[in-house]
Amino acid sequence: MSFTGFGEVAERLRRSTVQVASGRRGLGSGIVVKSDGFIATNAHVVGPVVAPGVDNPGLSVQLPDGSSFPGRLEARNTRRDLALLRIPALNLTPATLGDSDDLRVGELVMAVGNPLGFMGAVTTGIVHAIGRRPGLGPTKWIQAEVQLAPGNSGGPLADARGNVVGMNTMVAEGLGLAVPSNAVARLLAGELQQASLGVVVRGVPVRTRGAERLGLAVLDVATGGAAEFASLRAGDILVGIEGRDLRSLDDLEGALEGNQERVLRVQFVRGDPNKIRSVAIRLHCPEVAVA
Repeated sequence: MSFTGFGEVAERLRRSTVQVASGRRGLGSGIVVKSDGFIATNAHVVGPVVAPGVDNPGLSVQLPDGSSFPGRLEARNTRRDLALLRIPALNLTPATLGDSDDLRVGELVMAVGNPLGFMGAVTTGIVHAIGRRPGLGPTKWIQAEVQLAPGNSGGPLADARGNVVGMNTMVAEGLGLAVPSNAVARLLAGELQQASLGVVVRGVPVRTRGAERLGLAVLDVATGGAAEFASLRAGDILVGIEGRDLRSLDDLEGALEGNQERVLRVQFVRGDPNKIRSVAIRLHCPEVAVA
């Protein structure tokens, strides 16, 4: 590709890359996926205490022309670190989602985002690997030698033709990791909908009834979320789901996947670690599919 052609591809991607602000969590990036205001980004950019379908004053999206709009969370899948926002804006320039299954090791890719608040920065590199990473669960990652910094999360990773093949998410051992674009497409199609419990949790060891086990300590509860309506509160420690002990955070996230309204029974401790309580939490996963 000539330098002129590369510049044109990069400029086109910059017009489809936005900045996402989520209050205390700082700044990240997002990808315009539909001209009438749909933005794809990372779930961790939005923040875990934001509930789908609820107005979130701290959530906003800035377009490349400098205009800013309030954002509303439409769908999220924390297991794959994906979120879908919508802003009240029309005539946006959507990116073209490519087929990430066609991407090969050794291909040239470019990442666009807003590292450290610098809008529309572009970096290039080579795909090193595609697949799982130890310690990062069952998710497949595109692993590329691109320079990412805080603020790049949620931005596009594109092939040499400008087709978005991934969403930049994190850095591990010097390589940028991106969620494959086919996972983004599945979220847009409504196939990866995940109900929101509306909590921030952290894994902690807890001893209950004489046995050491994993607990998920509740650090924060979203206003208007399912956990708040079920009277869960910060300081509670989740220890089980449907009567089964928690083995990892992935157990909780997996239980939240689905697209049907249902009740999830969660076991937790509050105060006395030897007293295990149970609460039935009504979950609702909004039906969102972007045609």
